[in-house]
Amino acid sequence: MPLISSWLRIRFWKRVAAGFVLGAFTGWLLGPVAATWFGPLGELYVTLIKMIAVPLVFFAVLHSVSSLHGVKDVAALGGRTFAWFAATATLAVLVGLLVAHVTQPGLGVEGLTTPTGWKPKVVPEPVKVLLDIVPANPFRALSEGKILQVIFFAGLLGLALVKIGEKSARLRALATEANDGMIQVTRFVLEVTPLGTFGLIAALVGAYGFEKLLPLATFVGALYLACALQIVVVYGGLLLTHGLSPLKFFRAAFPAMQVAFTSSSSFAAMPIALRSVVRNMGVKEEYAAFAVPLGASIKMDGCGAIYPAISAVFIAQYFHLDMQPAQYIVILLASVLGSFGTAGVPGTAMVMVTLVLSSAGLPLEGIGYLVAIDRILDMMRTMTNVTGQMVVPVLVARERGILDLDVYNRASSELVVEGERA
Repeated sequence: MPLISSWLRIRFWKRVAAGFVLGAFTGWLLGPVAATWFGPLGELYVTLIKMIAVPLVFFAVLHSVSSLHGVKDVAALGGRTFAWFAATATLAVLVGLLVAHVTQPGLGVEGLTTPTGWKPKVVPEPVKVLLDIVPANPFRALSEGKILQVIFFAGLLGLALVKIGEKSARLRALATEANDGMIQVTRFVLEVTPLGTFGLIAALVGAYGFEKLLPLATFVGALYLACALQIVVVYGGLLLTHGLSPLKFFRAAFPAMQVAFTSSSSFAAMPIALRSVVRNMGVKEEYAAFAVPLGASIKMDGCGAIYPAISAVFIAQYFHLDMQPAQYIVILLASVLGSFGTAGVPGTAMVMVTLVLSSAGLPLEGIGYLVAIDRILDMMRTMTNVTGQMVVPVLVARERGILDLDVYNRASSELVVEGERA
């Protein structure tokens, strides 16, 4: 149909932006009824993304690990990836603390109430989290979408295929073909992104009134400012120190950042992030297929670093508590290490805040005051998470000589699959 063809010829990011603007206007115009009418459209889109996430990760990791001969220094790549995860998380905590002390989000706020039925999250034991990485039943891990368990099993199976050599040639070829098939399925699903964005934003704007934001407007502003500084100054500065253009990175990363912002889900944005890192930034696919899904599980600069840091200062100010230097050190360590320790745990942001406040000896009751605006906060937190999940593989690939600079310097905001526009 001519109308559909004309729509598909518009650049991907422009279609998503149009869905965002129209959704915001529709939600503002219709009010709460917009959530009833258009909420299911957004939910359907998120469900479609979740549908492809697990098989995409499984076949991508299986394909990449079974092709390990194409990647230099696998152990060095993994070590540098974790090191950059920790380094950027540390910088994110420092940015959060700095912005919180400049904006002072907890001063002058009074009379906040905790939503009915709210309870603090239970922080899992570190040993349990580590044990949960190994799946007792791989098929159950696939069906329940436990990404770390899926990565573990797919990686182990890939190593086995490498070990048995030529006997596994047909199975390795099948893994490659399945990976290509999932990339095509991803392309189909991503065409729905503008409609999904429209539904998500219309429902969000319609359901949230200004009365929910005004009492905590300074907190919202502080979080958005800190995340913006982390993205532009920290990530941009790291790219510059590696001789890479931040503008080209952000142009290539923009589609995944858009989806992260509207869906508030790192896993929903992961398929787009993976494709952008490989196709539009030039990171070697065998490495990216490991680093990006892993980052979606444990790389949480927005949820696990900036948000707990600002929340701790907010709660201390709200309850008129003087924080000691030792508490700041605890916040830093708990945020950086905790983001690894709570990998794959649902509700990461709230778990991380619970962990950080408990470690620093601050009142857990204060978390409940932030629940009412969590959806607004989660949009920016998640966009920061996903941006960090893309920037680290680029930095490591640059350091290890597996970044295709020609692809990076041609950075595009389009999502390309086998030479086709998405």
